[in-house]
Amino acid sequence: MEQKDYYQILGVDKNADPKQIKNAYRKLAFEYHPDKNKDNPVAAAKMQGINEAYAVISDPTKRREYDVLRQQYGSSAYSQFRRSYSEQDIFRGSDVNQIFEEMGKAFGFRSFDEIFKEFYGPKYQTFDFRRPGFFGKGFVFTHKGKGAYENQKTAQPGKLSKLIKYGMEKILGIELPQKGKDWYDVITLTPQQAQLGGKIKYTHRKNSKALLVNIPIGIRSNQTIRLRRMGDNGKGGGEAGDLLLKVRIKRPLSQKFKNFTKRLVGK
Repeated sequence: MEQKDYYQILGVDKNADPKQIKNAYRKLAFEYHPDKNKDNPVAAAKMQGINEAYAVISDPTKRREYDVLRQQYGSSAYSQFRRSYSEQDIFRGSDVNQIFEEMGKAFGFRSFDEIFKEFYGPKYQTFDFRRPGFFGKGFVFTHKGKGAYENQKTAQPGKLSKLIKYGMEKILGIELPQKGKDWYDVITLTPQQAQLGGKIKYTHRKNSKALLVNIPIGIRSNQTIRLRRMGDNGKGGGEAGDLLLKVRIKRPLSQKFKNFTKRLVGK
């Protein structure tokens, strides 16, 4: 395997900070972009190496592992690193696609998908993920042109959702937005509060946060008031769950006394 040095490819020092690394990559990506170097296979091959180097060095975890290998194996660090990291592993979580899209919009270049399909051929596959209020795109590298992308096209709806979720979270390192869990509690009202409605102070049991709850006029016992997004926090940018308050209405003292006397008389 040809020996490479990711730092040399990007032209940065081994102690370069994230901003220096990104600036160096943007400069090289613009210089060797295939749309600026048509019919130049040397530039295309160089661009692939630049992408790979940036995807590794810009990721703190991958960079640490590569640095350890550089110390142990010197010029053979690249081959040692690639024994453990496939293309899919290398580009997982990288913002290479975002930078390509930025250049495409600014200079009229082709999209990231088109470029990578040109670079990697059938082993590079993309897919879209849609949910109400959410849209995501992902890509995977396969060995024989088969894998997650083709399987998703034939999967049943229930299995499709699980497969995409697994692909986005495990293979691509993308956390899907998930709504937080709903919380449940009881709010106690006087008969007058239930009859007239209005704003009632309520203290959230989970976080001791004081809230003003809008009580509908004429609400009845055991009915539920839903407070949007006051439940558990969502994950991956998903919205918070709701807080559902079950209404309990206090009985008047006269009613309590009447029930008490009835019980005494009954004895």
